[in-house]
Amino acid sequence: MTKVVVNGNLEKAMKTWKMKVAKSGVPSELKKKKHYTKPGVQKREAKKEMIRNARKHKNY
Repeated sequence: MTKVVVNGNLEKAMKTWKMKVAKSGVPSELKKKKHYTKPGVQKREAKKEMIRNARKHKNY
């Protein structure tokens, strides 16, 4: 559970809370669990993601 202390400025506290929730990965988990995906499709997507990340982080 994400907690933020409010010291008078509610807008700043809301911004901090939203950033903490986004970093914890809750929104992306909800998006993933919204629909069922077959195990083969999950493997395929994971492989594509690995290839994409490898290309991004290539050091020449």
